[in-house]
Amino acid sequence: MTDKEKIAGLIREKLDDGMFLVDVSVNSANVIHVEVDSFTGLTIDQCVALSRHIEGNLDRETEDFELQVSSPGADQPFKVKEQYRKNQGREVEVTLTSGVVLKGMLVDSGEEEMILETSAKVKVEGKNKKELVTERKAIPYSEIKKTRVIISFK
Repeated sequence: MTDKEKIAGLIREKLDDGMFLVDVSVNSANVIHVEVDSFTGLTIDQCVALSRHIEGNLDRETEDFELQVSSPGADQPFKVKEQYRKNQGREVEVTLTSGVVLKGMLVDSGEEEMILETSAKVKVEGKNKKELVTERKAIPYSEIKKTRVIISFK
């Protein structure tokens, strides 16, 4: 079976500015799936260049493999902190390890936590109608089970 760390090292050698490795997986049939992304978007030419670089540094005589290089799907959960940074300003759904699901705007992301801005209509004391209340919540990555972008066609 092909070594994931070797593949990850080959990818890091070839990443352009703004690009980052999201995931490398190798299954039992020796299918290597590489997910790479970029802060400015990923082109097919960049995927092809990475694929050729990886293939050129692996020996098919030693081990037969299938190689797939792509960007992560728009509906896929985030796997690395760079994806939080890339998606700042977008609506996301965050599932916490406690099971609580939050929806809001990903405002900021740091090394240890992300900032989520949520809005909800709540009954304010002394008022007859519910009012829209917006609050920012700092959520440590360690408390996040999964985060994904909310895709909207509005």
